[in-house]
Amino acid sequence: MPSVEVMIEAQALTKRFGGTLAVDELSFTVAPGQVTGFLGPNGAGKSTTMRMIVGLDRPTAGTVTVAGRPYREHPAPLCQVGSLLDAKAVHRGRSARNHLLALAQTHGIGRGRVDEVLETVGLSTVADRRAGGFSLGMGQRLGIAAALLGDPAVVILDEPVNGLDPDGVLWVRNLLKGLAAEGRTVLVSSHLMSEMAVTAEHLVIVGRGRLLADTTVADLIARVAVGSVLVRSPDAGELAELLTAHGAALTAVEPGLFQAAGLGAEKIGELARGGGLALHELTPRRASLEEAYMELTREAVEYR
Repeated sequence: MPSVEVMIEAQALTKRFGGTLAVDELSFTVAPGQVTGFLGPNGAGKSTTMRMIVGLDRPTAGTVTVAGRPYREHPAPLCQVGSLLDAKAVHRGRSARNHLLALAQTHGIGRGRVDEVLETVGLSTVADRRAGGFSLGMGQRLGIAAALLGDPAVVILDEPVNGLDPDGVLWVRNLLKGLAAEGRTVLVSSHLMSEMAVTAEHLVIVGRGRLLADTTVADLIARVAVGSVLVRSPDAGELAELLTAHGAALTAVEPGLFQAAGLGAEKIGELARGGGLALHELTPRRASLEEAYMELTREAVEYR
């Protein structure tokens, strides 16, 4: 069982590539026991940050540590941090089994563990096929197997559901939750907000290399996005005029039914009562994570 003390800590982490500032004084902590989603638009610095965590890129300034020390200083890094940053980073001529065996031998990990992770990711029946012939989804599974090989306390996955079918997406979701439930530190990036909404408990969101939010999913939705209210009324026309006059933005759904944004359900009810207008339905709609994310990152999108 991983130690509950193991976490990822970034302090004023900065990375420049020539004249490009990819990561700009980024500070955050990824705690154990929960799935942390690492989100941001393309070009936000997510992949560069993940590469710095595992020592593939050296920070221009600042620090990032795992369990209190840089990744390079761990005597058996695969047993401390397992990562999937590029599913294509595999010798195409090797079989899945031999790819994992080559990694295992660098850390004295036995063949039995290789077979175990192949079974975990569902590749046992194709373990002796060349990885170069794998589909995108199979390559993702092999990358996840490599990340789990050392039974690490920290798991870092960059877009792990890319190329997976719905069953595979569900499998990854349950895998991540299971790893977190075991007390591991789990950091996962994704552009699928619907998946992050049901997988992650905490979010670190970046834009243009800077931290935009370090919060829970529920708090982000409550703080950033304003939900709408579904309104049904036999007096829809008059009610729509009244609500619009008070700043609401309306979207027609069907005759007598519309969505109202910008006013809460209580205010809409009070206005309808004051105007002597009937209400047959008044249903608040909670904003989605996607809506909250889009609102937060609106000014941080580099590639439009």
